[in-house]
Amino acid sequence: MLSNHVKDVSPSFSWLGQQAYEPMIEQLKQHAHALHLAQVAEHVFCCEHQPIYTTGRRRIDNRQQAELPAPLIFSDRGGETTFHGTGQLMLYPVINLKQRKLAVSCYVSKLERSCMALCASLGVQARQRSGFPGVWIGDQKIAAVGLRVRHGIAYHGMALNVCVDVTCFDAILGCGLDSKVVNLQACTDESLSLKKLSTAWFHQFCLLLGEACESV
Repeated sequence: MLSNHVKDVSPSFSWLGQQAYEPMIEQLKQHAHALHLAQVAEHVFCCEHQPIYTTGRRRIDNRQQAELPAPLIFSDRGGETTFHGTGQLMLYPVINLKQRKLAVSCYVSKLERSCMALCASLGVQARQRSGFPGVWIGDQKIAAVGLRVRHGIAYHGMALNVCVDVTCFDAILGCGLDSKVVNLQACTDESLSLKKLSTAWFHQFCLLLGEACESV
């Protein structure tokens, strides 16, 4: 059961390694439903996906070529078409925004800033761009964000390019923008482990999640 002092409690965490997209999203949905019923606590799942293109609830297909290098499926998240694949770190928090009194816009900012803090810990300066969700290094996108909020519960989350095959993004107009993507590994001399990065990102996210923010 959820505590009445949920704002003071950090979510739990699990690293799941490589996961197929659709079963992973089904797991998020089930956890979100159980959280709504106060049967489970908040949780953050981290993983990487087998190569796949996804598009959001509006079903906007932004492919730039007839044949894609991986399957395209529809998701219940917000946002447009993007690519997920090995070498991309997924952060999937299942969070009770209603009980935490968090506005969606504030929560998205916390997600983005947690990614920026992770990058900064490696000496990489990333930033937000007004009007363009995600995290950027210059005019190159290093992380994308997409959410689903139902009954005040947020799930889905962020995708951070660590050492993903960036040529796979050439086949789409990623998130409706004609912009390039960049890998975190290309910005640092450190050897990066997705498992270790997932733990570090989780800690940065928890630090920001507990900060005061505007109310819904």
